[in-house]
Amino acid sequence: VLMKESSVTFGICSSNFYFFFFLSFSDDTIANLLKDENEESQPNNPHIRFNVHFTKNPDEGCYLSPWQDNCLQNCNYNMSSKTFIVIHGWTMSGLFETWLFKLVEALQERESNANIIVVDWIFLAHQLYPDAVNHTKVVGRDIANLLDWLQEKANLSLANVHLIGYSLGAHVAGYAGNYVNGTIGRITGLDPAGPMFEGVEEHKRLSPDDAAFVDVLHTYTREALGVSIGIQMPIGHIDIYPNGGDYQPGCGLSDVLGAIAYGSIGEAVKCEHERSVHLFVDSLINKDKESFAFQCTDSTRFKKGICLSCRKHRCNAIGYNAKKTRSKKNSKMYLRTRAAMPYKVYHYQLKMHIFKYKENEENEPTFSIKLYGTEHDSEPLSLAIPEKIGYNYTNTFLVHTENDIGDLLKIKLKWEGSRQTWYSLWSSLQSYWSQPTLRDRELHVRRIRVKSGETQQKFTFCLEDLNANLITPGNELVFVKCRDGWEVKPTTRIP
Repeated sequence: VLMKESSVTFGICSSNFYFFFFLSFSDDTIANLLKDENEESQPNNPHIRFNVHFTKNPDEGCYLSPWQDNCLQNCNYNMSSKTFIVIHGWTMSGLFETWLFKLVEALQERESNANIIVVDWIFLAHQLYPDAVNHTKVVGRDIANLLDWLQEKANLSLANVHLIGYSLGAHVAGYAGNYVNGTIGRITGLDPAGPMFEGVEEHKRLSPDDAAFVDVLHTYTREALGVSIGIQMPIGHIDIYPNGGDYQPGCGLSDVLGAIAYGSIGEAVKCEHERSVHLFVDSLINKDKESFAFQCTDSTRFKKGICLSCRKHRCNAIGYNAKKTRSKKNSKMYLRTRAAMPYKVYHYQLKMHIFKYKENEENEPTFSIKLYGTEHDSEPLSLAIPEKIGYNYTNTFLVHTENDIGDLLKIKLKWEGSRQTWYSLWSSLQSYWSQPTLRDRELHVRRIRVKSGETQQKFTFCLEDLNANLITPGNELVFVKCRDGWEVKPTTRIP
């Protein structure tokens, strides 16, 4: 129900998305959506402009016009530097949003000598969503025309070109890569739009064939009314799903409810879609706090802590710092982030063999751990249990800290309580008059194995008191570093 009333921004918008999206399908343009590639469209559309000096002051802009060679000198185009092309998405306000200025400013700070071109297609994007979708091909063709001209007149190397497209703009970048003469060096898709692109053929959306390296950040893939605002399917060489791609810290239900109270639901929903841009900006300005993602088949396995390896290019930096992979096969990658910039967190995989000798207790235990390091100590961290604890079995967990705790010295494991399943609730009702004693509710843990995602180090932690491996609800065990089990390896930072 909340989503029916929600608003979203595809690049630049802040209005009732679902109302306008479904209303737009009543228009006659539905028959012409994503027209056949063989149809010709005229290049150099007057409603598409290429601003080389994009600032908050519109009077400071300078525009390149393909095949008007004097523009290169007038706009001080640097022929020997990198070229970034930033492409916005759908708009219902008809105005540039603040993220665009922040992204351009961050690029200017990181690459001071680069050419940064903003594609202004506001007039074509400020329409019903299906009409804006139909214009993506025209905009992409004009960008390709610009690049062909720069190759001829400015000796541009496409290897030094990086297209950055947000939402609908990501698919515009895909068309540009498809039409240009040659191969663009890199395209970054920031939460590419999902409606009317999910499941379509590669030549009608952003795809790995559109550049030598295509990396994609998916931040809003949660589905409502059969529609996902950001595309769910992998469409690049690497597809990164921060926090699973469907929930971003700081954009939770409480924020949405608060936005409803103040009548700003559009801002709350837009938070997750636009998070892709802010993650990219973060990667530009916080060079010393790079966030890394880890290859995994799906979000569930990642949440279990199974995927935290950097072997054979299974991890990569995100955003601007992402490295091109040699593999032609798509890689889905995952990571956790903080709620605010800098977004970097520190991932840890925990392996814990839990022994259970008594069968009386059916409730699922809930655990927390506290990590003690040379720099900081963590807050108590809940051990998320996606399914259920395996007894007499090695369980794997994923935890993360927002601060770098340094070298891990000690772990404190606490049994917080129990979470009830339907089966355990029924069992407890049946045994109301014969509740198990505290002694019946006991588990045994002898060691914890830890792997750091960021350093790839592995350590084993043994009981501080070797004779006390029993843990009961409300109590805790303390583990210290030992050499029993995994070999202690020297620090190997992610490249």
